[in-house]
Amino acid sequence: MSSRRSFLQALGLTGGAVAAATVSRVAMAALPEPVIQTSPDTMAPLLPSTGRPYNPVVTLNGWTLPWRMNQGVKEFHLVAEPVVREMAPGMKAHLWGYNGQSPGPTIEVVEGDKVRIFVTNKLPEHTTMHWHGQRLPNGMDGVGGLTQPAIKPGKTFVYEFVARRPGTFMYHPHADEMTQMAMGMMGFWVTHPKGKHPLIDEVQRDYCFLLNSYDIEPGSYTPKIMTMLDQNLWSWNSRVFPGIDPLVARQHDKVRIRIGNLTMTNHPIHLHGHEFMITGTDGGPTPKSTRWHEVTTDVAVGQMRQLEFVADEEGDWAFHCHKSHHTMNAMGHDIPTMIGVDHQDVSRRITQLIPDYMVMGERGMADMAEMEMPLPDNTVPMMTGQGPHGSVEMGGMFSMVKVRKDQKAGDYKDPGWFKPPAGSVAYEWTGPLAQPARQVDKAAPAQLEMSVRKPTGHTGH
Repeated sequence: MSSRRSFLQALGLTGGAVAAATVSRVAMAALPEPVIQTSPDTMAPLLPSTGRPYNPVVTLNGWTLPWRMNQGVKEFHLVAEPVVREMAPGMKAHLWGYNGQSPGPTIEVVEGDKVRIFVTNKLPEHTTMHWHGQRLPNGMDGVGGLTQPAIKPGKTFVYEFVARRPGTFMYHPHADEMTQMAMGMMGFWVTHPKGKHPLIDEVQRDYCFLLNSYDIEPGSYTPKIMTMLDQNLWSWNSRVFPGIDPLVARQHDKVRIRIGNLTMTNHPIHLHGHEFMITGTDGGPTPKSTRWHEVTTDVAVGQMRQLEFVADEEGDWAFHCHKSHHTMNAMGHDIPTMIGVDHQDVSRRITQLIPDYMVMGERGMADMAEMEMPLPDNTVPMMTGQGPHGSVEMGGMFSMVKVRKDQKAGDYKDPGWFKPPAGSVAYEWTGPLAQPARQVDKAAPAQLEMSVRKPTGHTGH
């Protein structure tokens, strides 16, 4: 992380440049430090040093924005700006975000807190900030032209309201949304209860992340903002597998995972090895009478889902979107299905002209996860990731919930691969196979004769 001073230096803004900007020296000095984060790693939870205490969340491949207390008001500073986001090792994207990242940092407050958020616009166009799901004065809702003037480049606006109810929320622009949200402008907001709440249980691990997606052609860096549904990178917090960190838990921990969807389609999120319950939405905690156990929940566009479970089964459990194309990385969707097509002769002829030619899809697509074919610059393989038993053959919206009995409380480090007890791993069967039982009808005739009635009314055999 860095402070305002290093942030301005990185942008090449000297003292004279600041003085000439819309926000004066005096005004800048009165603002909270715009803390900047450029690391794509999952940061440790931010324990509250001022204000009321709460159990902080952990943002998957993200971080929580620090604040300052000013006469009982929690003050935050968000800077809307172009950013460079590492989506996975070997691939970076030129996005728009906040405070050096896309998505921006998570904002954490407590029910009843009075909050003041300064939003500085360093984009090449105007913007606003909408506080998705919040109860607040109409003039603080952040819809450009409707509830406020747009924030022009170089300007700073102030939003001020009381966090009236606990829950899981988002923030994002309500100005040129097609461009700005497609470029990655979004962030998470969590309002913790001010005390013991009848519908909100205490948990030992509290994770959050946003679902987002991009269409970035291999070799390029900037998303194609006009694409609606045919994205080639489906991401969690602008990361794709194997760049998404695991969600780590100690065995028997109660785990809460908060998910928000700002893509253009729904996502059925599926957890292996455990059942969970939906305990909250962006409308707040759900009544207990509406809860039932699931292993998959559909998160629609613009929705939040809060799921909870007890991590009582040790192991490395897959956690992913159940739309199969959303667990693949950058690759065109116009490739024809070649399963069952014999390439042998044509492949031999093409290889004489193009020595590096490789057949794709003749036996399915699994071979692509293991081929070491050269990739264009700045992209990632379609199916990738190595596990303890070989290629995982996944990408996109895929990670793992790693449960360990010896994981220390509050320890979020990746414990490595699970070592299962002897005899508990599926294995190859090498013994004889019994012949399958088949039903034999002794009364059935040896041959069947079928009569066909033709449209002319004549019959034939």
